Parts: sequence; C-alpha cells; structure tokens
Amino acid sequence: MTETRYAILPDRGVLTIAGEEHRAFLQGLISNDVNRVDPGHAAWAAFLTPQGKYLHDFFLAPHGDGLLLDGEAARLPDLLRRLKMYRLRSKVDLADLGDVWAVAALFGDGAAAAAGLDGTVAGAAAPFAGGVAFVDPRLAAAGVRAILPRDGAEAALAGAGLAAASAADYDAHRLALGLPDGSRDLELEKSILLESGFDELHGVDWNKGCYMGQELTARTKYRGLIKKRLLPVTIDGPAPEPGTPILAGGREAGEMRSSAGDRGLALLRLEFLDPDSATGDLSAGGATLHPWKPEWLDLATGRDSQT
Repeated sequence: MTETRYAILPDRGVLTIAGEEHRAFLQGLISNDVNRVDPGHAAWAAFLTPQGKYLHDFFLAPHGDGLLLDGEAARLPDLLRRLKMYRLRSKVDLADLGDVWAVAALFGDGAAAAAGLDGTVAGAAAPFAGGVAFVDPRLAAAGVRAILPRDGAEAALAGAGLAAASAADYDAHRLALGLPDGSRDLELEKSILLESGFDELHGVDWNKGCYMGQELTARTKYRGLIKKRLLPVTIDGPAPEPGTPILAGGREAGEMRSSAGDRGLALLRLEFLDPDSATGDLSAGGATLHPWKPEWLDLATGRDSQT
C-alpha cells in the first residue's frame, strides 16, 4: 500500500474553451472525440501539424457549459495562438486562466476515492472542490488529476485526506508507469502519435472522422509503419541528458528523453530490441539503459507485419 498524496504541478496551465460552437470547433482539430467529454468523463488528446506531427497534448475536462484544458504552461500561449488562428468566425470563447486555476495530481492508494471517483475507470470525472477531478484518461493506475481554483487548492486537497508531495514525486510516479510528459518526451513537429503510446493510452479516436493530421496517423496504424517506440528504461549510472544518443553495439539505437532518478523514457528503434519484451543492451553517455515493456504497451501496434 502506498500513501495517498497530492502534488500541485507548476508546469501545467489551464485554458477555458466555451461558446456555442466549441465542440464542433475542437472536433475538427484534435485527435480524440470531443463529444466523449461529458459531466462524467474526461479525455486526453493531441493537436498536430497538418502533416500529422506532434505539437501539443492536453487533458480535456468538463466544467459548466464548456471545457477546461490542462496543458503545458510554458506552451499554452502557442496553443492558444493556434486555436485562435483556426477559430475564424466560430462562436468559441478561448482564454488562458492559469492564474485562476491550478492543476494537481493525486496518486497512491485511495487517490480516486478521495476525489469521489471510481478508480478503475480511466477518464471518470466528477465535480471536486469547486473544480473538477478525473481519473487519468491514459491509465487508471496513474491516479487522478484535479483542476481547482488556485486560491485554496492545497487546503482543499489536504482536507480530502491527501498528504502533500512534490512535482518531482509525481514525475517519478509517471515514469514508473512509462507515461510520456508532453514536449519533454515528444519532439515538436517530428514525433508521431503511435510511436508515443497514444493508441494504447486512449489519446486517439479511430472513428471520429477527420481532424488535422489524421491522414498520417491513420496510415501509420493501418500500414504498419512504426520503426521506433517511446519506451521506459531503467538507468544504471548517471542519467543521460535529454537528446543523448543511445547506442547498441556501437550503432545508434535511439535518443534519451526525460528522466528522474534511475527511471526514464527513451525513443528506441525496435530493430535493436526483443520484439516481444522490448529488452536489449543499450548505453547512453556513461550509463547503461535497460528498456522494459509496461503492461499497457502493445508492441504489435504498427508493426511491419500489419498490412
């Protein structure tokens, strides 16, 4: 059993999206089905280039007559600019309210119960402490995210029986599950969704119809074009800096992404790994890396044999 904790995430910000046409507006832009976001359900989605390469990912949660978007604080101005560029005359209201709302992660045994949620249902959402809480839509084991009024957020979380933790504690938790963290793990205008776990982690809806970047995303899935995967690694030695080349027998096998302690993520070429377990002998900088396959990962997704 692990202690139930919360961490305020200072690197996350919040946009509000409302207006008469906000759902139809988003539906043609992002990778997931906006219509699945309702008072009982949140979602995780990506915003891509027209060529299908990664630009932003975020959580969408219900709030009143609109939506709250939980995204990377440093990159929200860019996302807001892009959304406004596509808004044209749509009846959509967009605002950056990071000074009003705070994002928190609740994790450990009992996190979902503390927020009044069913912890077995990824994406389950409910009002909480003047805002909204939802089980992580990617993976229920990741815990709960909460978007709360900034003033009083910590008092509300402590009042729900959670102990304070740091953002670094949560970072270690998500790395232990092999979950990516936005542009720390996905390269802007280069990464593709299926290399990065978006299929298995419920970040793409295959039945929703067209959205920006859909053609490449669908082609990658149905033609078996994946050559690399973002995989968790255990690190023996000093953690390599993001971007450090990873070697297998002297040949370049990938590139390091984010890390914390002896855990990290790396983008690895599948040809250098066991096709079923994702294991292999790798090195980066002065460290030895041991990739491993989390339970949620499907290594068959996008393989060349799928034609």
